[in-house]
Amino acid sequence: MKLPRRKFLHLAAGAAALPAVSRTASAQTYPSRPVRWIVPYPPGGATDIPARLIGQYLSERLGQQFVIENRTGAGANIGTEAVVRSPPDGYTLLFISTANMINATYYTKLPFNFMRDIAPVAGLLRVPIVLVVNPSVPAKTVAEFIAYAKANPGKIGAASAGIGTSLHLSAELFKMLTGVELTHVPYRGGVPALTDLISGQVPAMFDNLSTSLEHIKAGKLRLLGVGTTARLEMLPDVPTIAETVPGFEAASVFGVGVPTGTPVEIIEKLNGEFTYSDAAHRTHLCADAGYRGRVWCADGRDNRKVGPGRQVLRRNRGLICAISAGYSVTSVALNRSAVGACGEGLQPNCLIANVGFENLIV
Repeated sequence: MKLPRRKFLHLAAGAAALPAVSRTASAQTYPSRPVRWIVPYPPGGATDIPARLIGQYLSERLGQQFVIENRTGAGANIGTEAVVRSPPDGYTLLFISTANMINATYYTKLPFNFMRDIAPVAGLLRVPIVLVVNPSVPAKTVAEFIAYAKANPGKIGAASAGIGTSLHLSAELFKMLTGVELTHVPYRGGVPALTDLISGQVPAMFDNLSTSLEHIKAGKLRLLGVGTTARLEMLPDVPTIAETVPGFEAASVFGVGVPTGTPVEIIEKLNGEFTYSDAAHRTHLCADAGYRGRVWCADGRDNRKVGPGRQVLRRNRGLICAISAGYSVTSVALNRSAVGACGEGLQPNCLIANVGFENLIV
């Protein structure tokens, strides 16, 4: 049978459009099964906590579980490689950290090319890095710490979350600018490093403010300086490291990526969810830098966010946020836990992100 030319052209055009239609349909139904989100660091750290909070929000919003999987080691390279080797279908995400950018140039040979093999989805947060020491260290200021280190060259250990991490490179920058000799002590993540710092196994560490702040408040660590260019509103009495060491600035930056080749439509859908513009009104994450003052808590009984004077600030659904001076997002609690009293923090019976996150949604 001879196919008329007009009909042949119609069929050919329809066949050419099928892939685009398929991709669009795939994005519309995505996700249709649980999504794995790989965090290349141990549970409880500066990457794990926001991943679990955001993952819960995405699970509730999209109707499929976003499962956090901790793949630690090699300065985030093990977890990153696991994502690179995964199918590019949107069902495996990577929690990107500053270490990924550092590793691209720090290591001469890796089993993947980060810039080529990981497609960016969204930026998440920026966390200031601080210099903290065990209380047994005699130094109470950055200048005193420099003098102490110079008097004990090579004897002062500086813990980090691993080789090539932002915490490691912060210490290297400090060494370069001050001329001190610190011994790098790498760990498989910031949490075990922080544990040894608190116990006195190592005397010093450049750490993310988000994971060390509660230990500083409890007196388990001494904060010597912050890595920002200006003093933090939430810690106005703490000097910047740059006040003693001109040119020092350090922070950890986090984001989300997927394997290269993931359909653009799925990446765009994920980007829309991670940067949901109405988050402060309807969802589980507040991103309003206009709030100032002490840490506020949320009243879980009537699902309202209240200020220090218990005035209603904004109605929310799902998670409710507590915001500290100078930060967009600092703490997040589940509203299914009743949180009544406002104070310098939230009640301990809630799931809370440590105070110190700067921007949860960028």
